[in-house]
Amino acid sequence: MTTESWHERSKTVRIDGRAVVDGKRIDAVAGARFDCISPVDGRKLGEVARCTETDVDLAVQSARAAFEDGRWSAKAPAERKRILIRFADLMLANRDELALLETLDMGKPIRYSRSVDVQLAQNCIRWYGEAIDKLYGEVAPTAQDSLALIQREPVGVVAAIIPWNYPMLMAAWKIGPALAAGNSLVLKPSEKAPLTSLRLAELALEAGVPEGVFNVLPGYGDEAGKALGLHMDVDCIAFTGSTRVGKQILQMAGQSNLKRAWTELGGKSANIVCADCPDLDAAVAGAIGAMYFNQGESCNAPSRLFVEESIREAFLDKAMALMPNYAPGDPLDPETVMGAIVDATQMKTVLGYIEDGKAAGARLLAGGRAARTETGGLYIEPTLFDGVDGAMRIAREEIFGPVLSVLSFTDLDEAVRQANSTHYGLAAAVWTADMSKAIRTARRLRAGTVHVNQYDNDDITVPFGGYKQSGNGRDKSLHAFDKYTELKTTWIQV
Repeated sequence: MTTESWHERSKTVRIDGRAVVDGKRIDAVAGARFDCISPVDGRKLGEVARCTETDVDLAVQSARAAFEDGRWSAKAPAERKRILIRFADLMLANRDELALLETLDMGKPIRYSRSVDVQLAQNCIRWYGEAIDKLYGEVAPTAQDSLALIQREPVGVVAAIIPWNYPMLMAAWKIGPALAAGNSLVLKPSEKAPLTSLRLAELALEAGVPEGVFNVLPGYGDEAGKALGLHMDVDCIAFTGSTRVGKQILQMAGQSNLKRAWTELGGKSANIVCADCPDLDAAVAGAIGAMYFNQGESCNAPSRLFVEESIREAFLDKAMALMPNYAPGDPLDPETVMGAIVDATQMKTVLGYIEDGKAAGARLLAGGRAARTETGGLYIEPTLFDGVDGAMRIAREEIFGPVLSVLSFTDLDEAVRQANSTHYGLAAAVWTADMSKAIRTARRLRAGTVHVNQYDNDDITVPFGGYKQSGNGRDKSLHAFDKYTELKTTWIQV
């Protein structure tokens, strides 16, 4: 589709912001709503139900009833597989609608909403559907007079709270394994980007997921999110978002019923480029592309770039040559690679960090300003700082915007020490032609994923999650089933 056709289609979008509970679209019990504003141009897309504790109770009751009567949990794995694959097929059939909702709601370029977010989200649902009838139980190596069977069972009612930066994909990372394992689900999307989650629930129902199994409650974190965290009949809560809120989720789990609590949190990922990297152009393109993808609104963005001093000038020259390629553009233009910041609050936060970096003495090489202000939307130029000290806020705190900090090093041991000197541990990278050095460095980096001579290569078959205050548990891969299942031992005396 062309830019013009996307714009024409955006004019006809009709937003149904009501919650999905027990298979039905409903308003919040109290009737409250909030405005859904597009960061693309500042226009109001519609109104969304502002769900609170009463609505959470209704959704959890619906999910519990569905779980206990077995309408989903007791289905044969092969039947759940069939329905989830149908769900994925429907996502593909509606990919243009889903992509447009994603772009209008949170500002990412339509080229990525359609080719990356929809594609990876449907693949996630499909993959877990395919996986569920291929997971076998175990027989323990007990003595001859006994037989001990080890089986996985669904944990029960799962609450999932997802962020606004990849709404569709983050939802799929929870929906896929949770539903495949036989659980019932209550999903709370971010109030900043709830639209695709609501549409996914409708497609799931169309695919054959029974009523009550998949519920969606839009609302604010301190209302609907808090109610889910404290609810005594939620068996498991999976959260992706900030470290600050993740800590609150863990506290709520302890204050309530000791529900299983899984968190995928923030990051301040280190990208280390050594002088002997095999391809400097690839290292530059990887660093710049991964940092400014999704407007820098990625938890694993390589926002701390450590470049060996002997190649720093050459690296920066090449980086500066690429910066114009990431100028913010119209998110509905298929050629645009960097779109809008999700909302005015986040834009103010990012611009504040940029001012702080300048005040702290970092050298601003590119960007640093608001852009496309005439559109009514929210855009920030890709920003590059050099001469950054590890003690500066822009090198310590997660910015969640298009701000890259360059630090130089002469000793790899020191670079690794600085890379690890953060309470985050989500991702990291090292670029070197020496594979022994790469392996040694990867082993020393305290991060859930370490990339070597690339950044952000990914696949549903590998786990995603972090060390330290970047969270616990893992999304993606078969390891995600660990979060949404209980292990049961059945001991039989022979």
